[in-house]
Amino acid sequence: MRPDQDRTPSGAASPTASSPNATPGHPGPLTPAGAVPPTSGEDPPRHDGQLQVALSAAPAIAILRSSTASRFAEVTRTLHESGVGVVELTLTTPGALDALREMATDAPDTLHLGIGSVTTAVEVELSVEAGARYVVSPAVVPEVVAEARRLEVAVLPGAFTPTEVLTAWRLGASMVKLFPAGSGGPSHLSAVRAPLPQVPLVPTGGVGIEEAAAYLRAGAVAVGLGTPLLGDACEGGGLAALRERAERLLGALG
Repeated sequence: MRPDQDRTPSGAASPTASSPNATPGHPGPLTPAGAVPPTSGEDPPRHDGQLQVALSAAPAIAILRSSTASRFAEVTRTLHESGVGVVELTLTTPGALDALREMATDAPDTLHLGIGSVTTAVEVELSVEAGARYVVSPAVVPEVVAEARRLEVAVLPGAFTPTEVLTAWRLGASMVKLFPAGSGGPSHLSAVRAPLPQVPLVPTGGVGIEEAAAYLRAGAVAVGLGTPLLGDACEGGGLAALRERAERLLGALG
């Protein structure tokens, strides 16, 4: 197991050295203030594991958070059958990695399983070992982005302000989770996106089915929904009701 501290993005120079190979959107050396801003120019491809392709077909991430992961497989199957192709299992749920490991063994290519609430490089490694195709963090954690890039999986750091969004993007984020989105609503997303149109934003936290489409109109590439979509399905609630909510969400998103 590798330590989860003092990590530098793959290919980056030491914290005190200059990096002649720094490229736009990918950090050069790390300094006490963070990553050195990239130079101007065309932004290179980022690792996204076809996540943006999946989200372009159905622009929603279902976020599974519960007191137990015992029903995650059933819930995920229902979501996928309803058209939701991107599902996030949160590390705050006991047994989430075991549930992912079991589901990932025979998951179809059209189902993108990831792990959320990731805050350390070790958690990134454990998630990928269990089968995660992407990881999500509630904040901008440089070591999480660096490890995800090293392992070549998509990474969505959480950010709320323009400074945080740009920092996440310059570190090499695949997309940025605008969190908690409900605190500012679609107008906040629109305001953040205005000077940063190159950053794909995924509003999460406080996003309901009824207002989800408004975030897409404001410029989001997708929305992340937990309880408004899942309801009590992970705790034993009806799967038919979950299917209805999922279909209603995707219908609203077009």
